[in-house]
Amino acid sequence: MKWSEICIHTTEEAIEAVTNILYEAGAGGVVIEDSQDLQQEWTSAEGSIYSLDPADYPMDGVNVKAYLPVNSFLGETVEEIKQSVNNLLLYDIDLGDGRITFSEHNEEEWATAWKKYYKPVSVGKRFYVSPTWADFQPEDESRHVIELDPGMAFGTGTHPTTILCIEALEKYLPNKADVLDVGTGTGVLSIAAAKLGASKVLAVDLDHVAVQSAQLNIKLNKVQDIVEIRQNNLSDNIEGSYDVVVANLLAELVIRLSEGGVADLIGSNGLLIASGIIKPKKDQVVTALARIGLSVIDEMESGDWIALVAKKAD
Repeated sequence: MKWSEICIHTTEEAIEAVTNILYEAGAGGVVIEDSQDLQQEWTSAEGSIYSLDPADYPMDGVNVKAYLPVNSFLGETVEEIKQSVNNLLLYDIDLGDGRITFSEHNEEEWATAWKKYYKPVSVGKRFYVSPTWADFQPEDESRHVIELDPGMAFGTGTHPTTILCIEALEKYLPNKADVLDVGTGTGVLSIAAAKLGASKVLAVDLDHVAVQSAQLNIKLNKVQDIVEIRQNNLSDNIEGSYDVVVANLLAELVIRLSEGGVADLIGSNGLLIASGIIKPKKDQVVTALARIGLSVIDEMESGDWIALVAKKAD
C-alpha cells in the first residue's frame, strides 16, 4: 500500500491541535520534527551525548507529518484538513506559515522511519523513558524505567511539556496520592505517577486512539492495578477528590478545564499541574486559574513552554 505524507510546517504552539486534526482525518501515524530539538544536547539513557541529523528537521518551526492511505477520497480529506487547520486561527492559535506539502511512501518505509526519532533518554531525576523495541539496560538502577510504544498516539514522553510535568510530579506528588491525568495521551504521566507512589490514578483522553495506546502502555509497565483509563472530555462528569490533577494540554484547553469545574475535583491541600502552555499565554492561564480560586505556587519552563503548579488559595 502507498501512503501520502502530509507535512504541515507550523509552530510549537500548534502541535497538539494540528496533530488532533490529522488523526481525526484518519492519519495512520504522525511524526513531529521540531527545530528546537537541534538546539539542545540530548543525553541517552546510557549517559552518552548523541546528536540529531539536521537534514531530518526544519530550519525553524515544526514539521508535523501525517500519513494517509492513497485512495479515491484523499483529495476530499486533504481539503478538510486544510480547512480545519485554517480554522485554528479562530482560536488564536499561531500557525506560523502553515505551509502544507505532500509526498508518497511505501508502507514499509512509513512503519519504520519514525522510530529513528525515538531513543531511550533520562527524564527528570528519577526516570528513563525507553521505546519498547530498544534493548535497554539502565546504568542507574535507582531510576524508574517507563517503556512506551506510542503507536498512533501523540507523544513519546520526551516532549518538553511532558518532561516539565514529570519533573513537577517528582517534586510535588505526595505518597499514596489520588491523581487525575487529563489528556493522558500515551499514558506516560499516569505511569510516572504510579511509579512515584500514587495509590490511584484516573487517566482520561477524548481521543479513542490515545485511550488504546495508554491502555497498552499501562499494561507494559505493569501499573494496571493503579491506573484506570477512560475515554472522556476533559473533566466532564468526573466525580471525587484528587490530591493532584495533572493536565498537559494547550493553554486554551487548560482555561476550558478551569471553566469546567476542575477546582471542585482538587482536595483542600491538592494541586493542579498544568503544562503545554506557550509563554505568551501564561498570563491568560494564571488569570483563569485565579478566577476559580487557584494560585500559582511554582513555575517551570523549557524553551517556549511553561508548566504551572497551582493550589487552592488560602
